[in-house]
Amino acid sequence: MKKVTVYSTPTCHFCNMAKEYFKANNVPFESFDVSVDPDKRREMMEISGQLGVPVITVDNDVVIGFNKPKLAEILEINQPSQSVAA
Repeated sequence: MKKVTVYSTPTCHFCNMAKEYFKANNVPFESFDVSVDPDKRREMMEISGQLGVPVITVDNDVVIGFNKPKLAEILEINQPSQSVAA
């Protein structure tokens, strides 16, 4: 199973969307509030090179922001088909 970590803040809408997405898809994750944890904030900055949240790591992959298609690909979550039958 892949290790998923979310670096977030309580007021970040996209952070909350990412966490809900993981819950809805039964993906276990660890979450850190970088607004109150300076060590995790520093760790996040080293990983991503920025202060913006969310920063999500999946094993060695780093996803900046709530990039649902990229997360689905990395986590192998099936997405509804975007094609329309002719």
